[in-house]
Amino acid sequence: MPRLDYTSDCRARLAFEVLANRWDSVVVFTLAENGPLRPRALRARIGGIGAKVLNDALRRLESNGLIVRQVYAEAPPRVDYELTGAGRALLVPMAAMGEWAARYGDEVLAAQDRFAERRSGQC
Repeated sequence: MPRLDYTSDCRARLAFEVLANRWDSVVVFTLAENGPLRPRALRARIGGIGAKVLNDALRRLESNGLIVRQVYAEAPPRVDYELTGAGRALLVPMAAMGEWAARYGDEVLAAQDRFAERRSGQC
């Protein structure tokens, strides 16, 4: 595995920034599981996401080249979103991050609780 320098301008940092938004990985995963979807169907499958938040996530993912927006000349107009090759390739590191979260999530949450308790005890 090549050595990556995690500096302010490195490509590895870009990979983390691509999915830094809380909903982006959910949208990517949902499109991977269900294929091309219209925004309304995507919202229904995800649950708990507002239309504006979904629209923002879709635009961000499209601008990063992870999804493609397909517009159909129909009445009423139809728009589908689907993953690009880069979006599908992102599923591998996402799965690795999910495995890390499953293994260490309790430790991270416990550390956050301890830190919050320590901070709230200070004046």
